[in-house]
Amino acid sequence: MSKKTESTYDKFMKDKNQKELFDKEYNKFILSEFLLDAMKEEHLSVRKLSEKSGISTSIIQNIKTEKTSNVTINTVQALASSLGYRINFEKLSQRI
Repeated sequence: MSKKTESTYDKFMKDKNQKELFDKEYNKFILSEFLLDAMKEEHLSVRKLSEKSGISTSIIQNIKTEKTSNVTINTVQALASSLGYRINFEKLSQRI
């Protein structure tokens, strides 16, 4: 029986600092992808989304390009609502 080798990802995620960095960057990526997809789906430009949500064009552009890391829940909620979405919190069965 052969021993399963540990993947690079598994090794990386065992390091607490690397995992925190990954989680931070991944969250920015997910938010950016959501915004890009939802804007495309609704045929909204940055300017139109700004008008609809009350969020500045520069903040929206920074989220799209992952250049911001301190986005407030109010900002996310305003953008999501303007795009026809709502935020939903779900309890994880196990903390990762």
